Amino acid sequence: MYPFTHVNAYTIDEAETLLKVGNAAVIAGGTDLLTVMKGMCIPNPPEILVNIKTINGLDGINVDSDGTLRIGALATLSKIASSSVVNDGWKVLAQAAFKAASPELRNMGTIGGNICQKPRCIYFRKEYSVFNCLRKKDGLNECYAANGLHRYHSIFGASAGCYAICPSDTAPALVALGAKIVTNLDTWEAKDFFYVGEKDDQINDIASNEIVKEIVIPPLAASAKSIYKKFAFRRAIDFPLVSVAVVANISGGTASNASIVLGGVYNEPRRASTAEAAINDKQITEGNATAAGEAGVQNTQVNDLPQVKYKVQVAKTLIKRALLELVA
Repeated sequence: MYPFTHVNAYTIDEAETLLKVGNAAVIAGGTDLLTVMKGMCIPNPPEILVNIKTINGLDGINVDSDGTLRIGALATLSKIASSSVVNDGWKVLAQAAFKAASPELRNMGTIGGNICQKPRCIYFRKEYSVFNCLRKKDGLNECYAANGLHRYHSIFGASAGCYAICPSDTAPALVALGAKIVTNLDTWEAKDFFYVGEKDDQINDIASNEIVKEIVIPPLAASAKSIYKKFAFRRAIDFPLVSVAVVANISGGTASNASIVLGGVYNEPRRASTAEAAINDKQITEGNATAAGEAGVQNTQVNDLPQVKYKVQVAKTLIKRALLELVA
């Protein structure tokens, strides 16, 4: 395991200051970062881990008087999954948190960590940094998955040359809900937060001294329903190979203002705007749900990636099933 110094921070300002000292990184639950450290997967690991779980007030789940949901970055996935508040008003997020990892990992892992984890790629994660790929700082300009094993990778092409996917269960739900992610430096729209720049070794593009503080989610309409569905080879302790988060207003079986976001199919949560257009202002029937699923996988780029073609059919099916379950 890489050697490191562990330092507690008691305020956001203190944490930000510590992150500016040498090669440092934030740690909370540590369910992702410690596996990277133990596996010695990256060539330039952090030498200082700044613990932010010692900062009070970052683990709450509260609703403002206007109906806005606020979730602290240190709220655990299990806390979110079991929250009656989240289940009642923003069910898709509770479902996504519940489907992440295992009970033990959900008890430790935080939502802040879930949206700030490292890429989930067998080449990036190979022990001892055997494959020094382009997503690693000072890495080679090569994505090994393009000509290697890519059955877990993108079906919508490469972003900045990389075919790795966004492995976060909560990310598609947050994008579908129109969430904002508040850090010590900025307020991000969730749809912009997961942008992957060239040679970024994380699933977002925040600065090295930037710390997620809370997630802000607007209230949904009274007629809104939401759902999260996930496909993985194992039922437990597995990352999404394909997932979908759907939020839509439902009136008399007709959908409107639908938000459909795919996970596990691209470097970032993939807004299926074509699927939204195919179902908006229409009855959610078997035929219309099927058409929306077909529309959601337009513009896939799998001709040169034969191992990953199965994801196209899975994505179609998940969109269809999610829509039908909204009116079941």
